[in-house]
Amino acid sequence: MDFSLSPEIEAYRLRVREFVATHVLPLEKQPDAFDAHENLREEMVARVRELARAQGLWAFQMPKARGGQGLGVVGMAACYEEAARSPFGPVMFNAAPPDDGNMIVLEKVLATEALKQRWLQPIIDGKVRSAFAMTEPDGCGSDPSLTYTRAEKQGGEWVLTGRKWFITGAQGAQHFIVVARTSDDERKGLTAFLFDASQPGWRIERRIPIMGPEEHGGHCELVFEGLRIPDEHRLLGVGDGLKVTQIRLGTARLTHCMRWLGLAKRCLEEAGGYVSRRMSFGETLAQHEGVQWMLGDAAKDIHIGRLLTMSAAWKLDQGDFARTDISIAKIHVADALHKAADTAIQLMGARGYSKDTLVEWIYRYARQARLVDGASEIHKMVLSRAYLAEGADFFRWGVG
Repeated sequence: MDFSLSPEIEAYRLRVREFVATHVLPLEKQPDAFDAHENLREEMVARVRELARAQGLWAFQMPKARGGQGLGVVGMAACYEEAARSPFGPVMFNAAPPDDGNMIVLEKVLATEALKQRWLQPIIDGKVRSAFAMTEPDGCGSDPSLTYTRAEKQGGEWVLTGRKWFITGAQGAQHFIVVARTSDDERKGLTAFLFDASQPGWRIERRIPIMGPEEHGGHCELVFEGLRIPDEHRLLGVGDGLKVTQIRLGTARLTHCMRWLGLAKRCLEEAGGYVSRRMSFGETLAQHEGVQWMLGDAAKDIHIGRLLTMSAAWKLDQGDFARTDISIAKIHVADALHKAADTAIQLMGARGYSKDTLVEWIYRYARQARLVDGASEIHKMVLSRAYLAEGADFFRWGVG
């Protein structure tokens, strides 16, 4: 495996870094730039997104033919990490969830160019936002088999009834992917569909308050009361809903890791600058052995996370599903982000705990990392099953 970046990707990464430093980091220090949910106001985001697109810093994950950059997953890993030096960076480049994962899956599974123009291209162009509706109040979360929202075929349409919740970005989204039960078959009982926010038969029940800062559109509870979806807006075949979910979540889980690594590095950047200046007992905090242990330990875990993420990215670029690699990266990077934020607060003391820096924002945001796109315990179960099935081959080396 070769994780070295091509000169073109490295130059692009540096352009992303410079853009974040010039156009995003200054907004963090402007109180009037934020909305009530501790995110940048959407009109602020729209202005910076126009600049990013004009400079060719747009949709890293999409093919060039569709207005993206076609970087490949390794290139994405380098640039997503750089974009997330600010929590508000990824959205500026159209590389933030849930649109990010939705674009990736729609580009892979939509069957015709007409469907891609209808459902995918407006998301790539930044004209609409999207959401992925799978999780449910009464069951479906890490276990998709507990899906109770039903879709019943009536002529050339499917009629949906049920509820979804914690649907990221739902408020204000225009294009939705929804997973519903179409039969009681254990493996082929779920089907994925597309619908537009303007269609009748559904509503947002509430925007659910959460512990941390929120993405645009929040985390909402949706109610389906007879939403009618044409059969041509079904994704893949009837019963392929689990397959759609797996295609989406595979790469999406890894892009989470890429962004979390950027946030973790930002925490150490803030802490490192502080302890290098702050005096205590005649020397800087950075000269104290205990401080060095804490910083070194957090830096070690971030570096391991980068290697795990790049390894999985490389495998995806080779056509491998990299399921166990992604699970390992997801577990480790979620923990590394939390450790980096916690370490930074501890080293910065009251300043870290205050809102004078973004560290406390990142700390609250980081707690969800061990839950979203599969709780860490679920990924450990996946790894255990793979190891028991493969034995010594679980640790095999890739051979070129």
